[in-house]
Amino acid sequence: MLLGGCVGFSPDAGMAPVVSVAAARLEKDVAKIDSDAKAETAQDRTALLLRRPLTAGRAVQVAFLRNRALQASFNELGVSEAEFVQASLPPEPSFSVNYLAGMGDVEVVSQVAGSLFALATLPARQAIAAEQFKAAQWRTAGEVVTLAADVSRQYFTTIAQGDLGTYLGESLAGAQASAEIAKQLGEAGNLNKLEQAREDQFYTELGAQVANTKLQLRAERERLTRLLGLYGPDINFRLPKGLPPLPKRIANERDVEARALTQRPDLRAARHELDALARQLGLTTVTRYVSDVNLSLQNDTEKSGSSGGSTQGSGTNSRLVRNGFAVDFSIPIYDFGESRVRFARETYLAAANRLAQRAINARSEAREAYTRYRGQYDLARYYADRVVPLSKTIVGQSAVQTNGGLTDVTQLLIDARLAVTSNISAINAKRDFFIATVDLEVALGGNRPGSAPVIGMTQAAN
Repeated sequence: MLLGGCVGFSPDAGMAPVVSVAAARLEKDVAKIDSDAKAETAQDRTALLLRRPLTAGRAVQVAFLRNRALQASFNELGVSEAEFVQASLPPEPSFSVNYLAGMGDVEVVSQVAGSLFALATLPARQAIAAEQFKAAQWRTAGEVVTLAADVSRQYFTTIAQGDLGTYLGESLAGAQASAEIAKQLGEAGNLNKLEQAREDQFYTELGAQVANTKLQLRAERERLTRLLGLYGPDINFRLPKGLPPLPKRIANERDVEARALTQRPDLRAARHELDALARQLGLTTVTRYVSDVNLSLQNDTEKSGSSGGSTQGSGTNSRLVRNGFAVDFSIPIYDFGESRVRFARETYLAAANRLAQRAINARSEAREAYTRYRGQYDLARYYADRVVPLSKTIVGQSAVQTNGGLTDVTQLLIDARLAVTSNISAINAKRDFFIATVDLEVALGGNRPGSAPVIGMTQAAN
């Protein structure tokens, strides 16, 4: 009982690392919703967040409050803590009572037994369980980061799809006007049938793109709704009409590898798993020759009675009490524990190699994420500063020259089609930059990328 009191359940159900990652790295808060009062509080907070158009940061906070899969992960963490506490308890004794009676004799054998092996190895097993629980805590923290990233990616994808739909809708009106102009020019004999057909084809294809974009927008919004964990009236949440502006400055490449190695939850979980296996290997090596030792304390009470002759009318009774103990243990005589040691050693080495490779991958993923982040920013900025303004200038000047009779109307139609393509590429490039920002934050363990503006996962819910 004294040993069993050394380890108990934590007041926060083991949520400390999870809460720390959400607060310090994502600037959000998470909580395990395990009561009606907490559920009501979460619902009220969600309603408050949904009153205004969602930013990326508020979308992540809503998901932390309402996503049931995340809450299931918190419940699984509670299961891990229960397993840790259970593994920290001394072995439970077993009690048995045998009662035998017959022919005037009664025998009662009582026994209490316990595992000396389990008691002797309790500190080692408790240390192993502690490492396994820490690994479970950091795995759960990693799931928080993963959910935040999934929500952010889907948020920017949905917003960009809305941007694309708005732009294509506006372009469709212009394409319709161009098609009508082409038809009038054809009727006047100033435009051949081939050019008329090309302009009409552009208009009809653009109409099909508009319809497909609207369909895709509904699908993207539903994916976002599922990640947020919303249903009922809450699915009518509002989104802003466009992607945020590109930041004026972005993160630098300094220490991205080191930050990934020290801050990623998956690596921290893997390290604790490796420590647990190392302790397990040490315990297996020490106990290889004896796999179990049990001690049994026994009490044997025997009563016997016999009747005398008929003339005597009397009998005699005797009572015999015996106490003792028994020790039993098993020895792996066939291989003297070599198979168990070999199993533990190979399991440990496999985990060590996986951790080493995961660390190599983390360094590479951080470099790749930064390269993509930097490249997507440059591309999005290039479209915003050069391509789109240039396309706008070309269309404007082409319209002026067409109105002045200096160029053919067909050139204006061609320039308008090229402008549509350039603007679509610009929207996609901007979307890809924000997604690359999220990927960089994930590669760095959920931290915001240096001195960059707080966007994506770490955007404040204001």
